[in-house]
Amino acid sequence: MRPFLLCVALISPVAGAPSPIDYARDVRPILATNCFHCHGQDPATREANLRIDTAEGQEESGAIIPGKPEQSELVARILATDPDVVMPPPGSAKSLGAAQKDILRRWIAEGAKFAPHWAFATPQRPPVPAVSGATVRNPIDTFVVAQLAARGLRPAPEAPRGPLARRVALDLTGLPLSAAELDAFLADQAPDAYERLVDRLLASPRYGEHMAMAWLDVARYADTNGYQMDAYRMNWPWRDWVVRMFNANQPYDHFTVEQLAGDLLPNPTRDQLIATAFNRNHMLNAEGGTIPEENRTKNVFDRVDTTATAFLGLTLACAQCHDHKFDPLTQKDYYALYAMFNQLGETGGVNKRFGRKAYSDSYDSLYMVESPFLALSTPEQDAALKAAVAARIGAEKAQADARPEYHPAFVAWIEEIRRQPELMEERIKEELTRRSVGLAPLEDYKNGHTKKLLREFFLAHPRWRPLLETVEAAQDYDDRLQAGIPLLMIMRDDKPRPTRILDRGNYETPGAEVAPAVPAELARIAPLPEGTKADRLALAQWLVSPAHPLFARVAVNRFWQQFFGRGLVKTAEDFGVQGELPTHPELLDWLAVEFRTSGWDVKHLLRLIVASATYRQDAAASAAALERDPDNALLARGPRFRLDARTLRDQALFLAGLLVEMPGCFPVMPYQPPGIWEEMSFGKNRYFQGRGEDLYRRSLYTFWRRSVAPGSFFDVPSRQVCAVKPLRTSTPLHALTTLNDPTYVEAARVWAEKLNPGPSDTARLQAAFRAATARAPEKSELAALARTLGRSRAHFAALPREARRLIAVGESPAAAGDPVELAAWTNVCLLVLNLDETLSKP
Repeated sequence: MRPFLLCVALISPVAGAPSPIDYARDVRPILATNCFHCHGQDPATREANLRIDTAEGQEESGAIIPGKPEQSELVARILATDPDVVMPPPGSAKSLGAAQKDILRRWIAEGAKFAPHWAFATPQRPPVPAVSGATVRNPIDTFVVAQLAARGLRPAPEAPRGPLARRVALDLTGLPLSAAELDAFLADQAPDAYERLVDRLLASPRYGEHMAMAWLDVARYADTNGYQMDAYRMNWPWRDWVVRMFNANQPYDHFTVEQLAGDLLPNPTRDQLIATAFNRNHMLNAEGGTIPEENRTKNVFDRVDTTATAFLGLTLACAQCHDHKFDPLTQKDYYALYAMFNQLGETGGVNKRFGRKAYSDSYDSLYMVESPFLALSTPEQDAALKAAVAARIGAEKAQADARPEYHPAFVAWIEEIRRQPELMEERIKEELTRRSVGLAPLEDYKNGHTKKLLREFFLAHPRWRPLLETVEAAQDYDDRLQAGIPLLMIMRDDKPRPTRILDRGNYETPGAEVAPAVPAELARIAPLPEGTKADRLALAQWLVSPAHPLFARVAVNRFWQQFFGRGLVKTAEDFGVQGELPTHPELLDWLAVEFRTSGWDVKHLLRLIVASATYRQDAAASAAALERDPDNALLARGPRFRLDARTLRDQALFLAGLLVEMPGCFPVMPYQPPGIWEEMSFGKNRYFQGRGEDLYRRSLYTFWRRSVAPGSFFDVPSRQVCAVKPLRTSTPLHALTTLNDPTYVEAARVWAEKLNPGPSDTARLQAAFRAATARAPEKSELAALARTLGRSRAHFAALPREARRLIAVGESPAAAGDPVELAAWTNVCLLVLNLDETLSKP
């Protein structure tokens, strides 16, 4: 009975007096789960011509008679015991509990009031509730406190200043404060000290790098194409654009419009073209036997689905094959959006390009792109290319000018080969094999390709070699310059084509033609302006229009999720009928309107969130809060959960002083367990670990193979499709990573070397603990660390070989000195890196 009693308590603040039934909160979830599949909007699966997902359908059905449950067929059916009559029918895998049946009966008795789904109405700014007896720093707190009070709960006190500073630094920059920064903040007793800290963090270039990480998950960014071949792509210029836009605080509406349709803006800039790579981040299939048109169709599907998830918070992919079973989205709606993304001059194939040294000096590789793409050369590269082309043309001209001298000899040599091929065949075969080209029959020397190779072999004679070497060197230099210029796939409507509804989503069974349009039900709420050409630019501008019901809510919810671990709508991917209701609907709408009216100012929104008393609460939970709100959905305490694996890695490097803060450019390959790439690709793909600074750059810049995420990143999306919710699990593999991965072991050793010895072990232990947690250790914690240090010293003194092995982990050389002492302190620092408090949001 406890779960039901808790549910009633959450619904009704007055004991013993059940609150009126609310259709959106109480009734629609029951009907959506159990009834809408057979009695919803999809006529293909609608039974008995009965529809109850709309007010009109309920009225016309005759199954619901307001105020008269005893005469309503719906009540009779849900209470029936006859298996031929009862609803939901046996075998449907759906059933109603006694409490759900009672809610439906009471709803009808109270008049069967209907309400549209909350997410399909334009958000309006609600009045800010009046509250007392709690700290209120901005309107966010009033909504939270009012709801807590209605549930008999109170907010927690503010978190201690040190851990709070660490919390906000990690949330806004992905890195903790340095010891000096923490000391300066703690010494600042001005009333606005915290607000000024927030402003400094928002102004840091680290902010853009941290915010970009979450958006890259949404945008399914990767450095390879996916599928079995999983070939490389040069996608990093778009990643760097995202970082720049967050740091520049680009308005979120511009951020959206440029990614969806930057190429359709008047006189688009290079940056606006780069932005459109957002919708080219999908996978590309270059495997043999694939069908280009099938691939192209999948690419367009991906763009539609990503746009719907990222900006609408709707599971639109359901309508790819049929009308949506729950939300007011038809199959025609799906393909009307599809039409907007279907004008690209892509073929479903790829253009191969030789990518020598594109990612590493250690290997050569093909990287693959699909038209259209943008060559992103710098002015310096353009100048170098111009000079290289001139040098190549000059070398080829010099070779051509010498033709009268060598050509007669070349023809004579060919004739000699024809008469006595055994004299030269082996040498020619060796040369052609060296050039990785099969040997054609020598009699076919007149064939242009073979003749060219034979001429190059002839010119390798010492008398003519300088001519050949000059041409080859010029061509090789040109190739290397070209390989260093990223070819970024972008959007460009350069192939108008009609769009047809695909039966069951099958490209081979096209049906009726559809024109580009936005979903009809949403267009009723926020119509496209009359006379507007329905293209991607119109779609983008429609999304950011003030009347749009979903765009601002979806964006605000995802930002809130970054700071509190869960959104005000827990199902960040689904704001539709099957999604969860907002925990604080008025707050969500207030924030949505505030975000919109601020000019879509992201930093303004985040500043509001982190400045609120709600965010600044201590994470310690009272017994009452744990019992009544175990998931902290009501926000009676501060957020606390394990940090993202990428943040954990950056934090370890930062504490050790190893972090290399170098912005942008090619992705890097830090430590990774051997064999992961090879095993996942049957030996086709090899991992070439970086060296030097490449090992210590921020996780944002780590090379991301789509078929297998970086080895030390647990609980991260595959980046194969759009992902808008964090994944948090708890398995032994996480601890095995943070205790044994070379990144963490090396960081612990380097950190141990840099700890100021001070007057005693105690001072060093205190410094390490405070650097990681932003607070001084308690006596019991300090004693535990001291015991660990003592045991480690004894262990490594007995096994000095183990000490030397431990401090040898990583590419950076260990400092000179006693290996036993360094190994012992490495153990302690590794322990501090793995404290629950270090691994968790404070």
